[in-house]
Amino acid sequence: MKVAVVGATGMVGGVMLQLLEERNFPLEELIPVASERSVGKSLSFKGKEIRIYSMQEAIKARPDLALFSAGGSASLEFAPRFAEVGTTVIDNSSAWRMQPDKKLIVPEINGHLLTESDRIIANPNCSTIQLVMALKPLNDRYKVKRVVVSTYQSITGTGAKAQEQMENERLGEKGEMVYPYPIDKNCLPHCDVFLDNGYTKEEMKLTNETKKILGDDTVNVTATAVRVPVVGGHSESVNIEFEKEFNISDIRKLLAETPGITVQDQPEVNQYPMPLYAEGKDEVFIGRIRRDLSQVNTLNMWIVSDNLRKGAATNTIQIAELLIRKNLLGSEVLS
Repeated sequence: MKVAVVGATGMVGGVMLQLLEERNFPLEELIPVASERSVGKSLSFKGKEIRIYSMQEAIKARPDLALFSAGGSASLEFAPRFAEVGTTVIDNSSAWRMQPDKKLIVPEINGHLLTESDRIIANPNCSTIQLVMALKPLNDRYKVKRVVVSTYQSITGTGAKAQEQMENERLGEKGEMVYPYPIDKNCLPHCDVFLDNGYTKEEMKLTNETKKILGDDTVNVTATAVRVPVVGGHSESVNIEFEKEFNISDIRKLLAETPGITVQDQPEVNQYPMPLYAEGKDEVFIGRIRRDLSQVNTLNMWIVSDNLRKGAATNTIQIAELLIRKNLLGSEVLS
């Protein structure tokens, strides 16, 4: 098996490489791909130095899989070219997510939808993944009517330059400003660009992607996305209104039994999810589970996950592992 990692020198690409090694992914040849300035250099994988390829070289190599984390424009241009030579692409950008003919996959939720004909598969937005992991079992049992979510998103979701900005600010040094304001000791209610409706793209991703992944257009989501000076992961305060009555102990049990979720909900001993302790882990952590006292059939909870892992790289690798288990990696060249 030949696997290309497109955007291998970026933050998510680096975690993808780490996970391929950690999870002993069954590849025989790694093809790391990066921008032209990195081509010809090398990176370390499983104790070996591997040369970095150009996009054209990688396409000619006809890998079985291409794991993309290189931004939307690169995905729109090159993902179809990989697909044309028989490669299955799993893309981490927003380029394909809402395309009607492309699957938007969280393996634990809708991995069963994948077929051999799916040559470009979309990986959801990081904040959406952890939200739908919690919503899926609850929607199946109690039927979700409305979700109000406020996010507290790590600067790592913006990339390495955002982390550099925060570190420069903490050192009192001047440097490149990725955000329009300082991020250290601050919160920016501004993730991605603002749209004409007053929401940001990130907020609308939570609304639209949730419906598509759950396969349920009746689940209404309204979001406020906030960037915070945190590295370890994204946090979300979530208020969920159900059609049916529920019992809190049943909610905890249902979530605890859901693969990929870890419930941390013992406030009497100060146990609750935090990004400081979610960093480097693949689970979605849920706590502060309590009834909304202001409205019937409504629940509050707190959700935390490492946005570079389950929110991006881990979910991508899990999709690839599922394709292998289901023998869905065809090798024919598409016309």
